Order: sequence, then C-alpha cells, then structure tokens
Amino acid sequence: MSERISPVPTRLPPSDSMVFLDVSRRQFFKQSLGLSAVGLGSLLARDLPAAVNAPMNPLAAREPHFAPRAKAVIHLHMVGAPSQLDMFDPKPELVARDGEACPEEIASRLKLAFIGDEKRLSGSGFRFQQHGEAGIAMVEHLPELAKQADELCLIHSLHTDEINHAPAQMFLHCGFGRGGRPSLGAWTTYGLGSVCDDLPAYVVLLSGPPGGAGSQIWSNGFLPSIHQGVRFRSDGDPVLALSPPPGRSAGDQRQLIDAISQLNSLQLADTGDPEIATRISQYEMAFRMQASVPELTDLADETAETLALYGVEKGKPSFAANCLLARRLVERGVRYVQLFDSDWDHHGDLDTRFPKKCGDIDKAAAALLADLRRRGLLDDTLVIWGSEFGRTPLAQGANSTGKKTKLGRDHHKDAYTMWLAGGGTRSGSSYGATDDLGFSITENPVHVHDLNATILHLLGLDHTRLTFRHQGRDYRLTDVHGQLITGLLA
Repeated sequence: MSERISPVPTRLPPSDSMVFLDVSRRQFFKQSLGLSAVGLGSLLARDLPAAVNAPMNPLAAREPHFAPRAKAVIHLHMVGAPSQLDMFDPKPELVARDGEACPEEIASRLKLAFIGDEKRLSGSGFRFQQHGEAGIAMVEHLPELAKQADELCLIHSLHTDEINHAPAQMFLHCGFGRGGRPSLGAWTTYGLGSVCDDLPAYVVLLSGPPGGAGSQIWSNGFLPSIHQGVRFRSDGDPVLALSPPPGRSAGDQRQLIDAISQLNSLQLADTGDPEIATRISQYEMAFRMQASVPELTDLADETAETLALYGVEKGKPSFAANCLLARRLVERGVRYVQLFDSDWDHHGDLDTRFPKKCGDIDKAAAALLADLRRRGLLDDTLVIWGSEFGRTPLAQGANSTGKKTKLGRDHHKDAYTMWLAGGGTRSGSSYGATDDLGFSITENPVHVHDLNATILHLLGLDHTRLTFRHQGRDYRLTDVHGQLITGLLA
C-alpha cells in the first residue's frame, strides 16, 4: 500500500464524510525536489491542485459548514474580570440595601474566592443612564461606548464553572479549566483556515500582562502548532526574530528558507508528520511577514482624525493602539484577533481603580465599532467584549493579607455580563436577566459553552462537528455541552 500525502483526513463540508488523499508522498516529493531552489514551500502552497495543496499549506482556506454571518473576530478580553454591577447591570435594590448582611439563604450557597464569614451587600456607588433606542443601561464612566449602544448585544446571564482567574480564563477560551486544550482562536483557524498569505491567521495583542493563564489562552493545545496565536509585541520587532540578521540580504534569506524547505519536505515525505508541514508553511509565512508586518504596524498612513478617534498617541503602546491595529488586521484578512487588557481585578479600591480602567478602554472600544461600521466591516466582523467571570454583589473589605482597604468585589461565577457586536448579532438588545440583588440568573441562562457554540455558529461552524481526534477520542471546544443561543442572532 502506497504512503499518503496527508495522514489527516480531509473534511468535505457540509458532509461529515472523510477521504484520504490517494497520492504517493514519496513519488510526489521526488518529482517536486527537481524544481531547484525557487521557494518550494510557497510554490507548493499556491500552485498545486487543492487535494495536494492541503498538507503543504495547513492554513489553506476551508469551506465552513454553512453560510457564515461573520468572517473575522476581534475579541477584547478584560483580564481580571470587570464588575458587571458597576458597568452594565445596575441594581437599585442592591443600592438601597447597601451595607446589610447578606440573606442567609443566599450566603449559604455562595462559592467565593476570598470573602470570609462577614458577607455584606454592596451597591454600586456610580451613576447609570439608559442609552440608544433599546434603553441599554451603562455606567457614567463609558460616555463614548454609550454612543454605540445600538450596536451592542448584551448578555446579562452568562455563567461559568470556574471561580479563580487562571482556570476561568482557560475555561472561557479553551472550554476546559486546565491547560492543554486549543483556544477559540485556534479552533477557528482549524475550521476555516486563512485567506491571508502574508500575516498569521490568529494574532494576539497585549496591553499589560496576559493574566494568570498566560499563553495557554491563545494556545493551539493538541491541534497542529500552525493554529497557535502569534503575539505581536509593542516594542522592538512586532514579532520576535522577524528582522533578518545584520548583513543578510533578502536574497540570502530566500536561499536559506528554500534549502530548509527542501530538507523539511524530505522528512515530511518519510514521516508524514503534520508538524513538518507546519514548519514549512511557517518559514514561508515568516519570510513574507518581514515585509508585511512593519507596514501593518506603522500607523503613519492613518489620518489624524482616525488617530484622535481611537485616542492613539504615536509611539505609545496602549489598548487604543491595539484596537486600531485590530481593525487593520481584519482589513487585511486576519481571521481572529485577540486583545488582552490587564488590571481589572478589583478586590479593593473599586471607587478609584474602576473609573480609571473604564477610561482606558471607553474611547477605543467605541472607536473600533464606529470605524468598522463606517468602513463596511462590522456586518461581517464579530466583536466580543468580556472576561472570565463577574463580581459579587458583596463588599470585599480586606485583601488576602487581612490589611484593610477600600471596598472592592470578589469573584462571581454564577452571573455576569458580556457584549457582542456586529457579525450577525442582534444589535441594540439585551439578553437574559439576574435577580434584584445580582446573585443569580432569573431569565435565559447562557453557559460559557453556549456562548462559544454561538460564536462558532456565527462563523459558519457547527460546534458539534468541529472536532479533532486526540488520545483516542474526538474533542471539541464545547466538550460534550453547549447549545446555540438563537436569541443573540439578528
């Protein structure tokens, strides 16, 4: 029996049937290596028939399971978990009962990270106002985002399984509270591939530290490493080792990559290891990125009006600059862009720290939506804003060392808020509700797996069919749970 080009079955959406490519790998490469040093990996990826192309270009664009509403995702993750009670879900009853002891029937069933025996209700000290045709409530510290209220689809009834940051971050992004699973961005590129030749399909941008889970939340997990998120840095080369070494010309670099590709191709012919195909593809991508990435990250061609809209200061890394870069990335065909903004873990000093953080993101997040809309990109770009869990309706009056501090809020996994915009979501709407004190969901609960199933649906992917066989069983992002939430769809 002859060896095959691909050890991995090729999907033929929308059917679930799978076939193997019937081409002798060794025969193919013996013929191909006679091409000499002319960019073997690049030629194979672009010029061969689709069936042969697949293993040499692991990120070749793939058909979705059904017609998508969104072609790209910009995911804004607030590391540390903002308080939904101080941002999007005002509770007048909680304010009226501020300082009272928590009712025992509620206190007895709470799972908390830090608050001990003393559990006192804590109403928001900030003002709220309704905005847009739908009358969406927002805190006073988000005046610019409030102008985009009619673009938002708020989910007030999200809940998760994890109570601490790192496990909850992994659970939200990877569907499991421990490391080793692929992230949502990785599953997206695995399911859809890429339509961009000179940029990664999945890009990660940071404003501050990435959080307790670190790079696990943009990991490829057990998927081929081509699906790992590529972090763009704010200082120096946007991507590590992007610039060629001193004294080496582009021609030298091209020759080196061609030689390495030939050697890797021989090894791929012998072993069929998909990681070798990834390596060939990534060398080619890196070569093309040496030209595309510096141009992408140079904001000099943006108008003064656009820079002011986002609040970008030239040469100063920020969440605002990352939002503008995210728009530029999806404009160029990048499939999944993930922004992480830090310092939302407000166990104390909520009265001063929370308004400051709102100010850090308000203008840029609003500008991102407005800019996508005016460029005709919002309808097929899904914007996600949120975090790993919410915050308690209880005051946290001391930090973990016991030192007294101004009041903050503890972790709350049972009910919190996220919002979506664009990409086929129901704009100017709110979904789900919580009780008068904000402890529990009273209407339309949405589990994290439901959220991810719905995100994949908007991208044209059925979460039950997007699977990968690993260690003897088929894995998926939503584990064995998750359902489409049709109330979030336009």
